Amino acid sequence: MRDIRTRIYWLMGLRLVLVTLLLGLSLTFHVTRGEQAQTFYALIVFTYVATIIYVVAMRKLASPEAIARLAWVQIAVDLLLETILIARTGGVESPFAVLYVISVAVASLVPRRHAGLFTASLCIILFGMLTNVQLYGLTESWGWLPQARLSAAESLQTFGVHGLAFLVVGLLSGALADQLQQADRSLREKERGLSRLRAFHESIVQSISSGVFTTDERGRITSFNPAAQEATGYTFDQVYGKLWTDVFNWHPPQRQDHDSPVLDAHRRLEVECKRADGNRLVLGMTLAPLHEQGEQTGLVGVFKDLTQIRDLEDEMKRKEWLATLGEMSAGMAHEIRNPLGALAGAMQMLRNDAPADATGRRLMDIAIREATRLDAIITEFLRYARPPALNLKEADLNKVLAETVDLVQHEARGRTNVSIETSFSDEALTAQIDPDQMKQVFWNLAVNAFDAMPHGGRLAIATGRRKVDVGGRRADVVEISFQDSGGGIPKKNLDKIFLPFFTTKSHGSGLGLAAVHRIVDLHGGWIKVESRENEGTRFVVCLPHPAGAGVRLWHEGREPWKRS
Repeated sequence: MRDIRTRIYWLMGLRLVLVTLLLGLSLTFHVTRGEQAQTFYALIVFTYVATIIYVVAMRKLASPEAIARLAWVQIAVDLLLETILIARTGGVESPFAVLYVISVAVASLVPRRHAGLFTASLCIILFGMLTNVQLYGLTESWGWLPQARLSAAESLQTFGVHGLAFLVVGLLSGALADQLQQADRSLREKERGLSRLRAFHESIVQSISSGVFTTDERGRITSFNPAAQEATGYTFDQVYGKLWTDVFNWHPPQRQDHDSPVLDAHRRLEVECKRADGNRLVLGMTLAPLHEQGEQTGLVGVFKDLTQIRDLEDEMKRKEWLATLGEMSAGMAHEIRNPLGALAGAMQMLRNDAPADATGRRLMDIAIREATRLDAIITEFLRYARPPALNLKEADLNKVLAETVDLVQHEARGRTNVSIETSFSDEALTAQIDPDQMKQVFWNLAVNAFDAMPHGGRLAIATGRRKVDVGGRRADVVEISFQDSGGGIPKKNLDKIFLPFFTTKSHGSGLGLAAVHRIVDLHGGWIKVESRENEGTRFVVCLPHPAGAGVRLWHEGREPWKRS
């Protein structure tokens, strides 16, 4: 419908242009010669008025059939006006007979087969009638159509030439119009096919579970499918126009400049970056050049989230190592503890029986004290290596943490310029926990934060809830965070802080954080650590919520302990 409407508007515009040029020039010519030109005035005025009527009618018509009928009305009116103009300007000798040719060509724009040929036939009939009337002088008495100055043979010859021209133009314009319509239909079918193919490809890219992105020749992101947005946490608007190497934090060893990332070959790589929320993200990525008409125009990347897989691998390796270390250490601890007890008892007896020598008694006191401390370390390690069974019950973590914070406040008073800020969730955060063991976790994390701020600082304790991906589905997780303003943890030590006996302090056994990790792990949770040197450290304990989730998260593919 839009095409035929557009064609008719073109017809109206062409009519106005022709009338303005041809009749306007003729009117000027006759006026300068002092001749009467009422016919030209009338035709010009009528054409403009009719055009206004046509435009108003076009706005009210909706169906293609009604619009086509209006087009035929306009063509019929044009033929009538042209016939009047030819009759008033010499009949068979009129220079305006060429207007019939224009009408025949224009009629081919109407979407009807053989429209041009039909209009050509009408023009031949009308021009033939004018020729016969003028040839025999039937209207000479009216002053409308004087008898032709041409002979009968010349008049018939002129009619024949014009009629043949009308017929040829009708045939050619009809054929060209048919070809144009066929080409238009073919083009529309191809456009629809291309649109369906483009929509199909876009549907595939939008529906695929792998992340997909494309870039231009400068490496700036031009598309980012929903899977990529979900994996990274970034929306398309946030990454559009940015270098993909900056978004994914991948910097190859050789780059020509910042705006020309490597796009030279197919490659597979594993990149470690951060999600929009700051969490660690490991991606397995395949890159390939994007070609268009044989030329490389950018890059296409397909990636999968390997974070959980890599974390699980690291966790399993760590558990295997800890299991081996635990078995060996537990045996050694027993072997050391027995003679250590005998040694401590013997030194106690020697101290009681030894002469009252101040130096000797002081050395004996040191030996007994260190033996007692060593026995406490061994006892603590055995408790870590063989943790007691959990006494699980449903509890509100806000209340358990609040009770622990009361004890922590007393500990903070004995420190230098240490302050505690709390921000608890308004809603109850219920979970299946062992309250006593969880209090030990909170206490150890708070004391560890105090030790990281020997010259004072601020400890912020907060609770909340968020959703994470668990085994391909969304699950609720309770988070308890401890953030200090201390000196931070060196990057080289981040992977070691939960190992038994690892410590950077001048005192302590190195089992505090190891015990925290073991208890949280037994509850089916995990710990995240975020730390920058000279900017502080943030420990986040994550536990399943609601209370019925329990340790099932581990078996259903939960995120284990990881460093963000």
